[in-house]
Amino acid sequence: MKFSLFFFDGDGATVQSDRYDLLKECAAFGDQNGFTAIWTPERHFHAFGGLYPNPAVISAALACITERIQIRAGSVVLPLHHPVRVAEDWAVVDNLSGGRAALSVASGWTMDEFILSRDPHGSRRTVMWENLDLIRRLWRGEAVEFQDTSERTVAVQVLPRPLQSELPIWITCQSTESFVEAGRCGYHVLTSLLGGQLEETAKNIAKYRESLTRNGHDPKSGTVSLMVHTFLGANEDRVREDIRVPFGDYLKTHYGLLENLAKGMGLDVSMDDFSEDDLDAVIEFGIEGFIKQRSLIGTPDSCSPLVGAFADAGVDELCCLVDFVQSKDAVMSSLPFLRELMEKTQ
Repeated sequence: MKFSLFFFDGDGATVQSDRYDLLKECAAFGDQNGFTAIWTPERHFHAFGGLYPNPAVISAALACITERIQIRAGSVVLPLHHPVRVAEDWAVVDNLSGGRAALSVASGWTMDEFILSRDPHGSRRTVMWENLDLIRRLWRGEAVEFQDTSERTVAVQVLPRPLQSELPIWITCQSTESFVEAGRCGYHVLTSLLGGQLEETAKNIAKYRESLTRNGHDPKSGTVSLMVHTFLGANEDRVREDIRVPFGDYLKTHYGLLENLAKGMGLDVSMDDFSEDDLDAVIEFGIEGFIKQRSLIGTPDSCSPLVGAFADAGVDELCCLVDFVQSKDAVMSSLPFLRELMEKTQ
């Protein structure tokens, strides 16, 4: 099993000079301790993930302070960007990092973020696949034609030339259809459990491998990367107590995750319907559910069986979401235990 570090929270609403220190120090730790990659997201107009409006900018900074770890976006929302801009930005990251750039792509999340797009929210999936094809052609050095606002056709080639001949691509997947399509195209997969069960994800991974094979790709060539909340320590009871409050605060900002957890409790409601008691009950359920079934929260010994279960389900890489705990000292003190878990399960 491979292990990576994944950043997804990061409240950008407060003004502090050290907002990115946790990211930088985790990147240095991962680089020095054999972690596969460090991932940063694209998030807009919400406190949840507000530190990360542009993963290319963040990745360029990380490229300059690391030497070995792969630097990945998780994910670039392709409908929000011109494909030339994406190819150029990531070619710069590839050069700065010595050929360590990679990205997962997504079709988009909220209606609000589509103020950045030339295309409507309803066409986002089609636009994502079309733009991805254009980005790959540009990355290879092809001249690709685009039209300006006067409908004049311009053939462009991307500079600087990237170091990698092919840009490693992941597709951010939740639905069975997206797993199958990723397999058809031969891309890697980035996924999460959200409110679902590992058994459901295992079925989607199996369909992904089948799709790879059916479309002429080596089924072992595709990497399945699973996002998983992670916080380890020496004592399981102490770890649970340490994460209870920060994880509850984290869930309160992640409305979609809370709604999925509510459905897991048999509550067919939206966030607008939640009373304070509802919210507290869902959060308590969420904490216990994640600890028991969906997270690496505990000790290296207590989490080892779950790593084995992930591997049996077909997962190749665990993308460890570490920043739901916003204390830099707490996260950094937990990373040696995560390294121990990685060494136990490799």
